[in-house]
Amino acid sequence: MTDLCTDRLLLRGWRASDLEPWAAVNADPEVREHLGDVLTRAQSDASVARFRADFGRRGYGWWAVEVRATGEFIGFAGLDDVDDGLPFTGVEIGWRLARAAWGHGYATEAARAVLAFGFGTLALPEVLAVTTARNLRSQAVMRRLGMTTDPADDFDDPGAPEGPLRRNVLFRLAAPA
Repeated sequence: MTDLCTDRLLLRGWRASDLEPWAAVNADPEVREHLGDVLTRAQSDASVARFRADFGRRGYGWWAVEVRATGEFIGFAGLDDVDDGLPFTGVEIGWRLARAAWGHGYATEAARAVLAFGFGTLALPEVLAVTTARNLRSQAVMRRLGMTTDPADDFDDPGAPEGPLRRNVLFRLAAPA
């Protein structure tokens, strides 16, 4: 697994010491507001096992994110294959940070490093991002990254229940020329 470094962040492989703070992130209703129900500790731990396996199999996935100055684990950022059943295919960028890490520009900083890896190392032709129509914070990060959206690409997530998590927006960013 390749580590990614920014001025303030280290995107790295997952450690056993990440499990507890990752479980706390996933148990926070505000963090999970646009994702669905909070996760149990077992579900959260299982997600890390999947992240590790995906990285080993594909060479990309979800990196653990820590603040370089303190070593504090703050969440994840990375790339994933678009889920089956959605009306498009490709590779999606995403992030999930502890609430205490919101508002510091960490999501944008981590995502820029992930995009550089996706376009430079993986030679992806395009990177996608998906969020609920009501998740304005993530949409703002997507716009800061230079991603664009077309209302014609908005869709109802077939895996989401009726309600605020169902309507989603799709953002796109083509590889630099």
